[in-house]
Amino acid sequence: MENPEKDRGRHRRRAVVPVGATGRGPGLALRLPIRTSLLLLGLLMTGLAQVPVPASAPRGFWALPENLTVVEGAAAELWCGVSAPGSTVQWAKDGLLLGPDPRIPSFPRYRLQGDPTKGEFHLHIEACDLSDDAGYECQVSRSETGPELVSPRVILSILVPPKVLQLTPEAGSTVTWVAGQEYLVSCVSGDAKPAPDITFLLSGQTISDISANVNEGSQEKLFTTEATARVTPQSSDNGQLLVCEGSSPALDTPIKASITMNVLFPPGPPVIEWPGLDEGHARAGQNLELLCMARGGNPLATLQWLKNGQPVSTAWGTEHTQAVARSMLVMIVRPEDHGARLSCEAYNSVSTDIQERGVTLQVTFPPSAITILGSASQSENKNVTLSCITKSSRPRVLLRWWLGWRQLLSTEETVIDGLHGGYISMSNLTFLARREDNGLTLTCEAFSEAFTKETFKKSLALNVKYPAQKLWIEGPPEGQRLRAGTRVRLVCLAIGGNPDPSLTWYKDSRTVTEPRPPQEPRRVQLGNLEKSGSTFSRELVLISGPSDNQAKFTCKAGQLSASTQLVVQFPPTNVTILANASALRPGDALNLTCVSVSSNPPVNLSWDKEGERLEGVAATPRSAPFKGSAAARSVLLRMSSRDHGHRVTCRAHSTELRETVSAFYRLNVLYPPEFLGEQVLMVTAVEQGEALLPVSVSANPAPEAFNWTFRGYRLSPAGGPRHRILSGGALQLWNVTRADDGLYQLHCQNSEGTAEALVRLDVHYAPIIRALQDPTEVNIGGSVDIVCTVDANPILPEMFNWERLVRIQPLGEEEEDQSLDDMEKISKGSTGRLRIHHAKLTQAGAYQCIVDNGVAPPARGLVRLVVRFAPHVEHPSPLTKVAAAGDSTSSATLHCRARGVPNIVFTWTKNGVPLDLQDPRYTEHTYHQSGVHSSLLTIANVSAAQDYALFTCTATNPLGSDHTDIQLVSISRPDPPLGLKVVSMTPYSVGLEWKPGFDGGLPQSFQVRYEALGTPGFLYMNVLPPQATTFTLTGLQPSTRYRVWLLASNALGDSGIADKGSQISVTTPGLDQPSGEPDYQLPTEQPAGPSRLPLLPVLFAVGGLLLLSNASCVGGFLWQRRLKRLAEGISEKTEAGSEEDRVRNEYEESQWTGDRDTRSSMVSTTDVEPYYHSMRDFSPQLLPTLEEVSYPRGVTGLKEENMAFPGHVYDELERLYAPSGAWGPLYDEVPMGSCDLYWPEDRYEDARGIYDQVAGDLDPMEPDALPFELRGQLV
Repeated sequence: MENPEKDRGRHRRRAVVPVGATGRGPGLALRLPIRTSLLLLGLLMTGLAQVPVPASAPRGFWALPENLTVVEGAAAELWCGVSAPGSTVQWAKDGLLLGPDPRIPSFPRYRLQGDPTKGEFHLHIEACDLSDDAGYECQVSRSETGPELVSPRVILSILVPPKVLQLTPEAGSTVTWVAGQEYLVSCVSGDAKPAPDITFLLSGQTISDISANVNEGSQEKLFTTEATARVTPQSSDNGQLLVCEGSSPALDTPIKASITMNVLFPPGPPVIEWPGLDEGHARAGQNLELLCMARGGNPLATLQWLKNGQPVSTAWGTEHTQAVARSMLVMIVRPEDHGARLSCEAYNSVSTDIQERGVTLQVTFPPSAITILGSASQSENKNVTLSCITKSSRPRVLLRWWLGWRQLLSTEETVIDGLHGGYISMSNLTFLARREDNGLTLTCEAFSEAFTKETFKKSLALNVKYPAQKLWIEGPPEGQRLRAGTRVRLVCLAIGGNPDPSLTWYKDSRTVTEPRPPQEPRRVQLGNLEKSGSTFSRELVLISGPSDNQAKFTCKAGQLSASTQLVVQFPPTNVTILANASALRPGDALNLTCVSVSSNPPVNLSWDKEGERLEGVAATPRSAPFKGSAAARSVLLRMSSRDHGHRVTCRAHSTELRETVSAFYRLNVLYPPEFLGEQVLMVTAVEQGEALLPVSVSANPAPEAFNWTFRGYRLSPAGGPRHRILSGGALQLWNVTRADDGLYQLHCQNSEGTAEALVRLDVHYAPIIRALQDPTEVNIGGSVDIVCTVDANPILPEMFNWERLVRIQPLGEEEEDQSLDDMEKISKGSTGRLRIHHAKLTQAGAYQCIVDNGVAPPARGLVRLVVRFAPHVEHPSPLTKVAAAGDSTSSATLHCRARGVPNIVFTWTKNGVPLDLQDPRYTEHTYHQSGVHSSLLTIANVSAAQDYALFTCTATNPLGSDHTDIQLVSISRPDPPLGLKVVSMTPYSVGLEWKPGFDGGLPQSFQVRYEALGTPGFLYMNVLPPQATTFTLTGLQPSTRYRVWLLASNALGDSGIADKGSQISVTTPGLDQPSGEPDYQLPTEQPAGPSRLPLLPVLFAVGGLLLLSNASCVGGFLWQRRLKRLAEGISEKTEAGSEEDRVRNEYEESQWTGDRDTRSSMVSTTDVEPYYHSMRDFSPQLLPTLEEVSYPRGVTGLKEENMAFPGHVYDELERLYAPSGAWGPLYDEVPMGSCDLYWPEDRYEDARGIYDQVAGDLDPMEPDALPFELRGQLV
């Protein structure tokens, strides 16, 4: 780096240049070494550039800018060194002032470079572009020390290099040209400054024949160059590049664009490589492989082989690396290829002429065959003449003859022209045949010097003929008797002879042959001619038969022959029965004649019919074949229908042979239809099943038609929806109904007559209950029959069965007796009876009549037994209490329930006076459900003066009456609970149970107070839920005696602890004692530590006493106000809803359990005073009306369609068990709400228990229904 001090001295020396001087020569040389120092020392100024030069310094430029040329994108710097104190310096671009700010905000790439204090104001331009190409001046403003200064105008030239060259054809592509043809190529440069120079290079050599034009570019100051070259490619240019180069002063290296030349040119001439030295010479059968090659060419040559101008192979391959095309011709040389011209042609797509190379074949081939004409078979001592001829060969062959190993001389030889340029050779031979030469080989041999390694010959065997010397037959001796079926072997033998004797067998002058059909038994087996030395033999094996009797068998060999004769015994060859008539009918006479055609020896004839012997008469026989004997015998028969199909047999027996031959004649007797004894006259079927009425009939001919008639109607022979007539006449029915029961008449007919039969169809069907007296009524103690009448088939004596439908009992009750031992079951025909003597109330209910006659399904019918009895009012105590506020705003409901059949009528009295129900204050609603009847008397605006009285309810029906008393009283505190007792016990807990007392007309809750004896203080536990009647007291200690009290409380106070029934003493068992807790109770947690006095309950007890004392102070003041608000709340609560709706809703939940008592809050009269209960929100529970009950849900296992129910309606009695839709309503009273009634699984509640549930059924009073001071627990 140069010394800055020296630079400053150099700058000072240049400051002497006068203003306006334009000297530029040395300035450019000075800028280059100083530029780096100026860039490092230049700072951007934030204010105006001031030159703090002493006023005494001279004004002027000590460094002037010079013309500068830079490439686009490079940085440029124009120098300006000034000595002008107090002046402002700025640059001007084409007359536009850039401003004195060193940052030059209007031109982000411009800034002033250098140290202003030193007078350095160099203009620095970053990333120059074409917009920077302009004239620049450095200007200094005037000041006190002098006028303004302006530097000479310099030019900043921006060089723009060309970015791209556009080549046509497209750069980077491959162009296909034909060698020798001229093509135009154009190259256009992109925008540049100055215009670039374009040159073309072809395969690295510059093309001189180009023309170039310079055009204006897309912007001012930019230019483009377009150059065109004329190119004539040669084959050597194939695969080379044609390059366009663009050069410019703005480029370090030229830019290029190129195309690849694919120059097409024809290939060189083809060359054939011939195997061996003699081109064109080949031998027939040779596998000739010829390779044709053509070098060069683009594309490479296409090769094909031609034979005599016809293509024989168009397959070739190419090797681009070697630029050669090859084609291999593979052929098997044949004789006909002699003289053929093989040529290989080479060409490609730019070839003007096809180039060809050829060769002519010279084929050598031997004769393909040698033929000997003439016969080599001749009688001894005669001449044999033969000719030997060869096929065409090249060159010709010579012929010679051999007999065995002896050469024979030919009599004549000839050569003629043959095929394919070859020659045919012929040789004739004549010689004398001798016996000793028989069998020798006669050979014609062809040979030539061209085929020294091969021999061609044709051979024949010489056959010299001479006759046999002797002939004879070996077999059974003549006259020997042979049994038919005996295997007989005859052998014919001969000695000598050539050819071998043929040995032919004859039977009675006819040639013996084996039977042709393979399925026939081989009675004759003819052996082949066999040779053993000079002896020849041929065997004839036969199974002797009638035709062989007295037959003559002869063997011949040429002119020689020998014969023998057989004697064969055989049974009758055929036994035939002849009849005098073909059509027979009952009563006709039939004459049969049995004829034995031929036998040896004679036979005896006999007759029998189905094993029964018949006497016959001998008849005159005919002549017999096979030189045997014939016989005949006749028999006379009288026909009947039973003879049809029987066989009459004739037997021919040979005593000597001990063999019998039989023939039979089957009798064909025509007769009308006859039903057989096994014809079925009764058929049983099940309804909806199938039935088959079979037919057992005999007739000849077979019946033409089977006609069935039922109840006067003929069944269609073509069949119908439910029947068809089978091929044998049987009648098939399906989906049989009881209407199909009856007699079916069958009519059979054939050409001989008709027959009829009656078949009964008995249809069995499941029973259907037609009549069932429901309900069946009886007074208690009386007798009655439940009658069940059915329609069924069959009717069985024990098909009636009776069941009683039993209700599901509530938990803890005994099972109801469902036995029918005290009832009498009677069955007679289609009617069954269940007789009841001395009817009891327990016998009332639903009974089921079940009828099963063996045909599914059994019929089931329900009937209800109604036992009528006088009313019985349910009154759990002599007097019943109902509480209500007597403020003339509340209402009360009195409930009276009674049981009785038929319906009950209720009447009410008050203090013995009949109640006027016309009074609008009194409203009565009556409900009837089964044998339970209820009357609800609602008293509106209860007045203590008028309505606190004794009301009497009387229930009456035709059989009697009953009554009960109900007292209406005011609301009060609850009565103490009743019957407190221990039901379980463990060392740490005690299970308690009780009955709630009268609640005083308000909701009540319970609290347990207990103490451990010997321990001061009481403990309290609230019973939850409030209406519970059982509670498990936990947290106790083992082996400890406790005293337990049970308190009842409502909004008006508690019941007190004075009553004996609300307290009990108990001692918990020790840990070693067995627990008295039942299995179903959950165990309580045992305390973790030893027993100690619980502190927290004692504190609660003390706090309770203090609270009680404070409450007693203000109790009197609030008492009247409390009573008034209580009465208003109860009145509003009572009148808030419809009493009738509440009663009806509660009735829907009631259940009747018969005569058995259920657990309830009812108090025995021996324990307490008359029982009272509140009627606030009282809703008694009764059964629903049966019209709204879905009956089939109750009877499980029964199907509604199989049950019969009477449709009549009984006006008085309501049916107890009614199927849906089967019975109508029995009462005209107000219907009760619907519920699900299930039976026999239904549970019913004891009618007397309806009062017991009243207190328990009361809904708990909402806390907001009482005044604030009545809420919570009173102390």
